[in-house]
Amino acid sequence: MNVEAGRDVFEQLDRELWVITARAGERSSGLIATYVSRVSLVPALPRVTIALAKHHFTHELIEASSAFAMHLITEEQIDWVWRFGISTGRNGDKLAGLKTTTGASGSPILVDALVSLDCRVEARLDTGDRTIYLAEVLDARAERMAKPLTFQRLLQLGAPDRMRKLKVAMEHDTELDRKAIIEWRRHQTASPGKMHD
Repeated sequence: MNVEAGRDVFEQLDRELWVITARAGERSSGLIATYVSRVSLVPALPRVTIALAKHHFTHELIEASSAFAMHLITEEQIDWVWRFGISTGRNGDKLAGLKTTTGASGSPILVDALVSLDCRVEARLDTGDRTIYLAEVLDARAERMAKPLTFQRLLQLGAPDRMRKLKVAMEHDTELDRKAIIEWRRHQTASPGKMHD
């Protein structure tokens, strides 16, 4: 099996960086996500999927609230990647100092984001390391027309010291994900045919 070739294929693809925010009670936070996809082709019934690692604080908030907001950002907002992508929201308020409003779902909306989508979770799928959320889009706002920041542009624009910190954070997350996937597969093999949630 050529796992390296599969990895190389995905590394050739460029993905928009999304800031996902959530609130449960008085707690709020956010993270950077790249697994985001439109699901519904029905204009009147917009839906999306996102996949978030279970160890993130934002995942905990979505589990508690069944809601989240999604935001695209511009290259000029690259600092948001460091804000939302390196540290955990358990140790501080990632939204501090940013202009926010509250969406219909109760999720924090970043006012200055290029695009925002306010979403309510309709279904979830446990994949071991992640939860895949299927969500209804309750509201959408496009602030202006501009090209969103992508992962490849981040690699080109990011300051070396920031990229080193991001790499360390990603390596840490990768190891947590690896262990979770192996454990999930072991559990699936031990209980064939049984659905797990």
